[in-house]
Amino acid sequence: MILGLTGGMGSGKSTAARVFQADGYGCIDSDALVRDELLVLPDVIREIAGRFPDVIDGASGGVNRGLLAGHVFADPEALAWLENLLHPRLYALWKQRLATAPRGLWVIEVPLLFEKGLENWFDFTVCVATSSINQIARLTERGIPQALAEQRISKQLPLAQKLERADFVLSNDGTPEILRMQVARLAASLKNAR
Repeated sequence: MILGLTGGMGSGKSTAARVFQADGYGCIDSDALVRDELLVLPDVIREIAGRFPDVIDGASGGVNRGLLAGHVFADPEALAWLENLLHPRLYALWKQRLATAPRGLWVIEVPLLFEKGLENWFDFTVCVATSSINQIARLTERGIPQALAEQRISKQLPLAQKLERADFVLSNDGTPEILRMQVARLAASLKNAR
């Protein structure tokens, strides 16, 4: 069984994924794959350097993700270009991971699950929901300037549309423990329903 876990930035997807993982689900973090495996590939760095030379760190030769985000979230054409570069590689990594346990229980964190029409990858979709006030507060706590946080959130589907399209909704406007309890209950019921 493969679950697609989504929600807005700062909604609590990673917290929910950790609870699924503790309950025996294999977890794939799409953002971590992009950060740790794709943005370090020489061909990806070369492509990005050709379009945005200022985002390449002179000392390390790596991609400065903050500068790259500044470019792409301000320019829809640049964002589409970057997604076209990264997403096919990301989906190939998903397939590789899933092939290691084809009959296993999996959760894939996918921030843009509905925006990119990826529902068919999953047996069920799960959306972690929180208020925009909580989203902004969590993102600024992580060091993301409020204006950039708002800009990134604006590129995602409105929460109401995600909730409407999700098979399951987890509310994260309470304490972390309340979210953990919801996830544990859902993880157990899905596991038992297999």
